[in-house]
Amino acid sequence: MLGLGTDMTLIFLAAAFCALAYLAICARPGKSWLKTVLKTLSVLLLSAIAFQEVGLMLLAVALISCAVGDFFLSREGDESFLSGVGSFALGHLAYAALFWLHPEADLQRISDGWPLVIALVLLGVVMAVVLFRKAGPLRFAVLLYVPIIMLMGVMAMGMPFERGFILILPAALLFIVSDFILAQEMFVLPADHQLRRITPYAVWSTYWSAQALFLIGFLTG
Repeated sequence: MLGLGTDMTLIFLAAAFCALAYLAICARPGKSWLKTVLKTLSVLLLSAIAFQEVGLMLLAVALISCAVGDFFLSREGDESFLSGVGSFALGHLAYAALFWLHPEADLQRISDGWPLVIALVLLGVVMAVVLFRKAGPLRFAVLLYVPIIMLMGVMAMGMPFERGFILILPAALLFIVSDFILAQEMFVLPADHQLRRITPYAVWSTYWSAQALFLIGFLTG
């Protein structure tokens, strides 16, 4: 599977199992250690695979940072939220560095894809304006996070659109979609809004799919 040995294949399957198990319970109200463990392991196990591959240390760092972010965001309180945002910001910066420094990256692809760059910048501006009005005391942490994830999306455009690397840009866009939905859920949608029935599933499915596609893309690129 994906050119992995038996042990690494089992680890990937374990990560996928944890992700599916978390998906089944993510909409349940309240925090729990079961949610925390499943959510964190879903990405932490992916990082274990990346650590075994030569040249993918930045990918491993990005996945570990996101797993730490998952841990903190699954706990209560503003301090945990800020720690989670900081961890995810570090993860996105690691992804951006990975895309920039990869031997097959070409920044000319970013220039050629300028319409998508403009679309990402405009989305970032809209998110920043809305969240500044809605995020209350957390607004400045969120505002710092928005340009970082957009940077990750833009840098992903520099990867070749061939072989396994064809998955990298879609994965980055899925990650952005996941964060956009999460921001709406946390700060914008009223508590009784009908969309809240499906937002947890949308956030998790797009997020974990993005992480898995990053790993698969670099393993098969």
